Amino acid sequence: MSVAPVLTSIAAQADSLLAEQAPFVRPAIDWHAVAPELVLLFTGALVTIVDLIGLEKVRKIIPTLTSLTFLAALIPVITLWADNDELPRQMFDGAWVVDEYSLVLKGLFLLTGYIIVLISTNYMLEGDYYDSEYYQLISASIVGMLVMSSARDLVTIFVAIELVSIPAYLMAAWRKRDLRSNEAGLKYMLMGVFASSIMLYGMSLLYGTAGSTKLTDIGAVLSQGETRPMLTLAIVFTIIGFGFKVSAVPFHTWAPDTYEGAPTPLTAFLAVASKAAGFVALVSVVIYAFPGRADVVEPFIWVLSALTMTIGNLIAMRQTNIVRMLAYSGIAQAGYMLAPLAVFGDRPAQAQSAIVTYLVIYAAMNLGAFAVVIALARKTGSGEISSYGGTFNYAPGLTAAMTAFLFSLAGIPPVGGWFAKFEIFRILTDGGEPWGIALAVIAAVNSVLAAFYYLSIAKQMWFMPAPDGDDSPVVIPPTLQAALVITLIVTIVSGTVLVGQVSDLTDFAIQLP
Repeated sequence: MSVAPVLTSIAAQADSLLAEQAPFVRPAIDWHAVAPELVLLFTGALVTIVDLIGLEKVRKIIPTLTSLTFLAALIPVITLWADNDELPRQMFDGAWVVDEYSLVLKGLFLLTGYIIVLISTNYMLEGDYYDSEYYQLISASIVGMLVMSSARDLVTIFVAIELVSIPAYLMAAWRKRDLRSNEAGLKYMLMGVFASSIMLYGMSLLYGTAGSTKLTDIGAVLSQGETRPMLTLAIVFTIIGFGFKVSAVPFHTWAPDTYEGAPTPLTAFLAVASKAAGFVALVSVVIYAFPGRADVVEPFIWVLSALTMTIGNLIAMRQTNIVRMLAYSGIAQAGYMLAPLAVFGDRPAQAQSAIVTYLVIYAAMNLGAFAVVIALARKTGSGEISSYGGTFNYAPGLTAAMTAFLFSLAGIPPVGGWFAKFEIFRILTDGGEPWGIALAVIAAVNSVLAAFYYLSIAKQMWFMPAPDGDDSPVVIPPTLQAALVITLIVTIVSGTVLVGQVSDLTDFAIQLP
């Protein structure tokens, strides 16, 4: 029997089915909406080409070129914000959204990348390793963060997370002949891969339940009917995966050793930009995909938040190394940022706004604190808190700046940290829910605990003598000075004259399914 008639019949049936379907329409690309990502991608590739051609001849200008790429990518963010009447812009059936929320985050990531380059420049030039690849990896990671800001689809979010994380694994082990740096990179990678697998399993269950990877579609399906065990497992596994990215307890074990072993500028990058990217992904998934499943999300996040801020602060109080102290401090700060999601069900927009407000102010004060640590290490050669004695005598400007950053981290007015914490307390107490008020009380107690170790560092700097009696001044490179000035100004004005502007900047309206 000839197979030709059978194949002809199959082809005819296929043509008939295709004819019944709607004609294929290629999705339109809004080039302005994706301009920040494209500008950073192409300018980053240009810097790579310059490095490949010039090698050692261009080594000293690579940091400058990289910082210019971040500023160049900031231009389309500003133009999109100026064209506010056209927002939100959507592509790919709503899987990619450019709105005020995403633009604020894109601006935050680009400016954070710019400051990271400023504090890295002399650190890398004075090191033992060729540094151009370091800046290329930072650029690649920032591209992932920009994508994360607009992603409203599980697949895009996962790809963005991996684009953020994989360069960070490499940079954590940047000091190749340093055992601690090797340990930092290995721990970060192994724990990161483990967490990604758990998160991906949770996402696969969500897709199996909803039949779609788009967050709003998942939210529409999950809002209907009762919560089933498989659905609860999917939500919990997905949040656990993000819990690693934001170093929430008990998924925080990688952070202290990684922060201490990695190059200090990268530690600042992980503590601010990488953590912020994890929060962006978590907030997007919770707000848009789980609006009808607050019964599962809120109790789980409540426990995570309380554990994270409490354990982070208690362990930070015992640290003698300032980088490890800042690592545990960052864990505690993640607990504060998780808190709004414990009451997000009735107030999703306010929860989103409170978290972004905290991220913006946290970025400035934490980057500033790390900049001071890097500056003082040029003189002391140590990260021990005891080596900070007498800094007021030989570096009064650094002492005053560090005091402002420490006060901000503790939430003491008038610097910006008080307003960040105020927004958290406000959303926890506004609804009058007992669990929200209870979490606000836990956060208040933890703020007092945190003030103890933050102020102990200020005490060491202002009142204790220098350990070696050396009062020679600290030489601060111009790039590090610029980073200190920028972060100090933002930290101060965000808690004083620009409080209203910060509140308006992070006041978002969201559309739920």
